[in-house]
Amino acid sequence: MVNVAIVGASGYTGVELVRLLHAHPSVEITCVTSRQSVGEELAAVFPSLFGRIAHVCDDVDVDLVCAKSDVVFTALPHQTAMAVVPAFLRAGKRVIDLSADYRLRDVSVYEQWYQAHTSPELLSEAVYGLPELYREKIATARLVANPGCYPTSVALALKPLLQQGLVDVSTLVVDAKSGASGAGRSAKLGSLFCEVNEGFKAYGVAGHRHTPEIEQTLSDVAGTPVRLTFTPHLLPINRGILSTCYAQFAAALSIGDLRDIYQQQYGDEPFVRVLPEGVWPNVAFVRGSNFCDINLTLDPRTGRVIVIAAIDNLVKGAAGQAVQNMNLMLGINERQGLEQLPLFP
Repeated sequence: MVNVAIVGASGYTGVELVRLLHAHPSVEITCVTSRQSVGEELAAVFPSLFGRIAHVCDDVDVDLVCAKSDVVFTALPHQTAMAVVPAFLRAGKRVIDLSADYRLRDVSVYEQWYQAHTSPELLSEAVYGLPELYREKIATARLVANPGCYPTSVALALKPLLQQGLVDVSTLVVDAKSGASGAGRSAKLGSLFCEVNEGFKAYGVAGHRHTPEIEQTLSDVAGTPVRLTFTPHLLPINRGILSTCYAQFAAALSIGDLRDIYQQQYGDEPFVRVLPEGVWPNVAFVRGSNFCDINLTLDPRTGRVIVIAAIDNLVKGAAGQAVQNMNLMLGINERQGLEQLPLFP
């Protein structure tokens, strides 16, 4: 068994890691940390764990975490993660970081969108943890930068089009919606029940922090610089991301040809489902699972291709993808611990 630590276990992503790793056949959770809940049982913080998880929350003590674990998941806020990740690496641990601190390769871009970076020397080493794009690099990495939730859905939606040069990259527009858990568990005015319920709003318009991450990944896939218009919206639901992507089509292909390209691209992928024609992705049909559901169509009136992707932002958009990355790093079956079917209704 591989011993794993979850640093930052008292957030939504942290408890989702606990849920998934508790049922994983090849690993054992041996350490959970939470600065706010030091000395408390994690099941007292999350009663959903009662009777199954007996761990007491430790403080974020690097030596303690290293003594207890082989693999470390850092489910910490941006900036907080970079304060501890280098120490875990120096101790020989393999790290899967779920913050944005190591996702962007260019330190100047990171600092433009976030804050000063204290370990920029690690940016060139960190492997972006999207298995459908970087599986081989993830397998040998010691530091994996787990992707953001919006970037995951957008990259998987657009990869086949960009890889084969089927769209005009200057015309990309992404309209995305997320459940309220994407804002994290700490109290914020904008994510209070009365602020979210019965409402639907855009936020981060022309300036959401996931924009450079999306552009970096799409540029890799396209082999040319990509810029896009990205507008996220907040849905009055707990979980889920639905991303609708638009681009001007630049090929003489039918929708049948396009569907064949998507099926060939994702036919062997364990967690990407290209849905039957006319069945559109729905956040309700991926909830609690590591699936990304995709479908697409051509609009002959405008010459645009429309691709829609749905994921659970806490699973394929965070904790589930982190476990998938861990499996690759450990050389075990990529599906282990992630075979759960979606919850419905």
